[in-house]
Amino acid sequence: MAQAQGVDALLTDAYRTLTSLDLLGAQERLERALELDFEDAELLYALKCARWWSDSAERVGACLDHLEAGDLVMNRWKAFRSFLARLPEPSPRAALAFKHYAFKLAHSRYSQLVQSGEAVDPELSLRLGRACKGYGDYDAALAHLEAAAKARKDDAAVLAELADLYALLDDARASKALFREAFFLNPQRIDLELLDNEALTRLAQRAAESAGSPHEIPEWVPVYGELMGVFSIKRELKAVEAAKLRQSVYEMETELSADATRRPVLLPRLLNRYFWMIDHYVNRGEEKARIDEILLKIRLLDANVYALYTA
Repeated sequence: MAQAQGVDALLTDAYRTLTSLDLLGAQERLERALELDFEDAELLYALKCARWWSDSAERVGACLDHLEAGDLVMNRWKAFRSFLARLPEPSPRAALAFKHYAFKLAHSRYSQLVQSGEAVDPELSLRLGRACKGYGDYDAALAHLEAAAKARKDDAAVLAELADLYALLDDARASKALFREAFFLNPQRIDLELLDNEALTRLAQRAAESAGSPHEIPEWVPVYGELMGVFSIKRELKAVEAAKLRQSVYEMETELSADATRRPVLLPRLLNRYFWMIDHYVNRGEEKARIDEILLKIRLLDANVYALYTA
């Protein structure tokens, strides 16, 4: 029992050391724990994580440009997630500790770009907010992301990160509304791998079944968000927004007819706009014929989506 307590204490100390971005110190504690028990599943898992990050940390440390270094950490985090998916016997505590390490490491580099007394660039605010969210400082994340959203009201990446944060703050209504807006504005601007929302993860998995490539997955997310009832919080469009929606639908229909090579992206994007048009017509109490016209267009575009939508 004393041996097990010793290993657990060293694991806890190693994870605490990671919060100070001392990867070498954490590894030293893990190696000491290995001398006590070389079969402990969580310890072996944590050692694999530490060894994986050792090379990445060196590369980040050698990068002189702070923005480039922070972005490198985020790209390595995505690769690390794939690495974790291949490991047997997952350890949630160890995985969370190294997640916090990665996002705090990114934040340490991004924060070097903040100039005292000067307004923070919205793109940097986005990165700072994303990093704070990743290591669990939700108050700071909210401040950064709200600042970015104030500067860029129609930035899909910012809205998606805010939506993800609201879900972590247990505000499901705001989260769903913002995710719906973000994926309407520009699915390609949203980095699915940096979002934590479980419902969105399930949507992405379902979207992958219809997508022909990873590039197309974000385009299908709002389609399945509608079909699976995830994007259920909707708002009435202003007159100018409705006019822009009709114009974008016309342009996409024209482009789809003229260029078949764009179909993989335009098809789901157009379907989502049809959903928005139907919601707009319903909210305004428009005659059924106008709704039926849109439903017919959906059926002609994708009979499977039509069946799911009208079921």
